[in-house]
Amino acid sequence: MFRTLQSKLMFFFLVLSLSGIIFVSMAIQLGFFGSFREYLDTKRLEQVEIVVDRLEQEYRIFGTVTGETITQLLHHYAMTDHLFFIFYDQEGNVVFDSMIHFEMMKGMMTHDQMGKPNVEKLTSDRYSVTMNNEEQGYLIVYYPEEYVDIDSQFLQQFNKYIIFTAIIMIVISIMISYFISKKMTQGLRQVSNATRELQKNNLKIRVPSSNQVEEIQQLANSFNELAESLSNHEKLRKQFTNDLAHELRTPLATLRSQIEAFLDGVWEPTPERLKQSHAELMRLVRLVDDLEKLLAAENPQIQLHPSELHVQDVLQSLKASFQPLFEQKGIELSIEKPKVKVTFWADRDRFFQIMVNLLNNALKYTNEDGKVTVKSHEEKQSVVFMIEDNGQGISEADLPHIFERFYRGEKSRNRKTGGVGIGLSIVKALVEAHKGKITIESEKNKGTKVKVRFRKPE
Repeated sequence: MFRTLQSKLMFFFLVLSLSGIIFVSMAIQLGFFGSFREYLDTKRLEQVEIVVDRLEQEYRIFGTVTGETITQLLHHYAMTDHLFFIFYDQEGNVVFDSMIHFEMMKGMMTHDQMGKPNVEKLTSDRYSVTMNNEEQGYLIVYYPEEYVDIDSQFLQQFNKYIIFTAIIMIVISIMISYFISKKMTQGLRQVSNATRELQKNNLKIRVPSSNQVEEIQQLANSFNELAESLSNHEKLRKQFTNDLAHELRTPLATLRSQIEAFLDGVWEPTPERLKQSHAELMRLVRLVDDLEKLLAAENPQIQLHPSELHVQDVLQSLKASFQPLFEQKGIELSIEKPKVKVTFWADRDRFFQIMVNLLNNALKYTNEDGKVTVKSHEEKQSVVFMIEDNGQGISEADLPHIFERFYRGEKSRNRKTGGVGIGLSIVKALVEAHKGKITIESEKNKGTKVKVRFRKPE
């Protein structure tokens, strides 16, 4: 596949570069030929002007035009530039004629010796020779229709240089096309190979992103981020499996031993022992409930029933529900209600589910004699609820992962407090279902600050 792709890319770049080379070469050649023709025409006009000036000078000196003073000049023009002149006086008589050189050249040279073009193909122009505003005669100038030998040789040499330069540019284009196509397909090949490894569950595979073209580098970075995300999710899955197995194993083992003891007659089913069994059973029920809540919260089709809620009312309800629990643990709960009426838009049941989770976390991880503060404020088009405690805090390493499903930092502490690490996942899913936002700031052994934003009524 990639050999085919590389060949196609190379062919595309090669055709593109060859088209450019051919176009530029033709443009240079046509432009140069046009300029060269203009140069020859200008040169011929200058030579004719020289002859005319010499004839007028001859007339001023001798009172007549004979052409005797320009014999050498006419011979030179005839032999080097194939430029021939015939001068006629006022009566139409031939005064001098350098065409004799043309006849001599035809007699002395063969066609091959004279080269291309054939000097027999001549064209002519007419020029007047005046003196004192009176025409003294006219000059007929004959010159080849095509290039003479020296001009033709010069153009042939120029064409050779153009062709040689074009060949060099074509070779360079082939090399550059091969290099670019190889560079691009090499990156794609690495991504393809890495994808196959990823399909084989090799989550450690990565694509080198350095020394790649920008687009391939972006693709490699995206692939590496995907592989890193899959690797993290795999770690979380294994960690969750271990944690869930532990959480299930303990109450199941307790229930099994107690029921077997009842069946074997070792224990009497006293109310106290039945209460212990019931407690272990409820522990299992809570685990299942948590999993069901997570599935419900992360369901994209979750049904919300939003309404306009008053901040003062919901904070008062939270205080009434949690004040006894905080007092029982010896923790101060401070709820600061706004002095003015503030409303926001949320599903009442889901809102309390969010706040109950967050306050339960604050209760669990705040030590005795600690303090938890709940307050709110308006911020543009949203209402922000803030829950701040001076409890155990979250380590810097754990903070980026706290919203991930089944993530649990400091497992020993979590097992003491219960749960399988999905409470904050539920909270985040519910907040996002409300089109809101949740952020957490925390420092180990100093406390945690949670901010939840809900939309204000429009």
